[in-house]
Amino acid sequence: MTHARIVLWLSLTLRSTRSLCRAHFVEWQPPKPPNPVAMENGTGPCREERPPTAQETTVTEGAAKIVFPSSNEVFYNPVQEFNRDLTCAVITEFARIQLGTKGIQIKVPGEKDLQKVVVDLSEQEEEKVDSKDGENLAPGDQPQIAVVGEICEEGLRVLEGLAASGLRSIRFALEVPGLRSVVANDASARAVDLMRHNVQLNGVAHLVQPNQADARMLMYQHQKVSERFDVIDLDPYGSPAPFLDAAVQAVSEGGLLCVTCTDMAVLAGNSGETCYSKYGAMALKSRACHEMALRIVLHSLDLRANCYQRFVVPLLSISADFYVRVFVRVFTGQAKVKASARVKFSAACGPPVSPECEHCGQRHQVGGPLWAEPIHNLDFVGRVLEAVSTNPGRFHTSERIRGVLSVITEELPDVPLYYTLDQLSSTIHCNTPSLLQLRSALLHAGFRVSLSHACKSAVKTDAPSTALWDIMRCWEKTCPVKRERLSETSPAFRILSVEPRLQANFTIREDANPSSRQRGLKRFQANPEANWGPRPRARPGAKAASEVLERCRLLQNKRKDPPEDRAQRAARLKTFPCKRFKEGTCQRGDQCCYSHSPLPGASADATPTDCLETPPARTPLDPGPAAGPGVD
Repeated sequence: MTHARIVLWLSLTLRSTRSLCRAHFVEWQPPKPPNPVAMENGTGPCREERPPTAQETTVTEGAAKIVFPSSNEVFYNPVQEFNRDLTCAVITEFARIQLGTKGIQIKVPGEKDLQKVVVDLSEQEEEKVDSKDGENLAPGDQPQIAVVGEICEEGLRVLEGLAASGLRSIRFALEVPGLRSVVANDASARAVDLMRHNVQLNGVAHLVQPNQADARMLMYQHQKVSERFDVIDLDPYGSPAPFLDAAVQAVSEGGLLCVTCTDMAVLAGNSGETCYSKYGAMALKSRACHEMALRIVLHSLDLRANCYQRFVVPLLSISADFYVRVFVRVFTGQAKVKASARVKFSAACGPPVSPECEHCGQRHQVGGPLWAEPIHNLDFVGRVLEAVSTNPGRFHTSERIRGVLSVITEELPDVPLYYTLDQLSSTIHCNTPSLLQLRSALLHAGFRVSLSHACKSAVKTDAPSTALWDIMRCWEKTCPVKRERLSETSPAFRILSVEPRLQANFTIREDANPSSRQRGLKRFQANPEANWGPRPRARPGAKAASEVLERCRLLQNKRKDPPEDRAQRAARLKTFPCKRFKEGTCQRGDQCCYSHSPLPGASADATPTDCLETPPARTPLDPGPAAGPGVD
């Protein structure tokens, strides 16, 4: 279907003690004296530590401790801790790969081994490498070791384009080894002032540089090869679309680009025109909208990179909570850029299909273009998973990271999108089979099947739609649907009117239950707290979050008409003619709440069904008149 792009990774070899590099220890240097010009530009050193005021809140996350305003002047969302933990884990493994090619080992707190690599060398090749390296090294040489909190001269240059409180950048400095510098940028002067204080509070002024500038202009100013960043992290409020063009130019060759999108309403198909204007693709409303959102973002990144003869290689793409997050490497290569036109599905050059679906008879919907290649690099995901599993105390959300990454390693990499159990069952109006029954039926039929981290009830399979609907037809025969209740034009009637060619076997197989499910891993997160989700946008002088929620509660249904008092309601009802008076059956006389003098042009059909007055009391023997309009 697609021409999978092969990524050649530089294999890291485990060298003997005779071939280790010369030791290089970096001593901490005190910050330089303040520069007035740098202070004006927002790049100067931090101010002296000051105690938090009553309007500020202190938060401890990971190894960092930050202070931020209780009001919403600077954006902070505690639900994103999983996002920040996963980013630290990904950048750590990326640094291990990048610095390993330079002979630098990284030391992560809690890890037993300094170098975690897999070596596949024959004895002859290993002897050649050892003898060659031993010729150039003097006895007693030691490897260079990069530790957290210290400057590595050949380490990574990191940019956080929208840093807000600076929590993410401070955590990079305190938890990720092998960094040369971290630029924490934000356009808000209030946020930069808060970052300076938090940087000083955590003692990372030698690594983290607060900067006040427009993130796009800052990245455009670092387009030169020598000034590019090795890692760029973008976590904006809403869509990252305005920053992607600058980001693909400011990241170094083979560098890491981390992008978060929280505008899921747009990416999930609620506004196809908006999605096209921001990401260059039409999103469709479907049960697979979360994976479709990931593929739309990857396509948008690759499309912008192609303009500069560059292309992206996904390492990890996740859909979690209310956002999607992608980690990609950016490379330069004209041949790969030209191949991008052939490996991505486009609506204009898709396979020929009839106007209507051959199964349900409904019209096709065209979306995209989407990224059709694998959205994960399973080797890299395995490295991150192993590092988190062997050091579970490093992150507060390690259990969830293990569960999500385990499901990702089980996904079929060459099968885009997925079905869901409830979608298949609701289409033909039958009972829902269990996950193991449907997976077993697909495995018995000779097809591959897996779960998806993006949806709890997802079924990702390489079975054609014809075989899948045959399995559902066989399942429907075990609990038949009443055909007389189905419309002849409904999808259920058309699908069930065809006899299945494939006889499904729903006997449970042992391999139908995935390993992550058997081990009881935390694969799908429950709501972490009340009123969780995207927080309000940060605004100067904003109120506290509790005040915002209270105001939202008070303003609910504000567009509805205010409630009427009794006099207003009586006057309104008198404008409608009485239908029973027109028919000659109204016995209420002047007590009737409606008018007995029909107004010109008034319609009796528009008479409301509510009335202010109550009917006269009746005895049990007197049934009274027929039931009239509603009575208070």
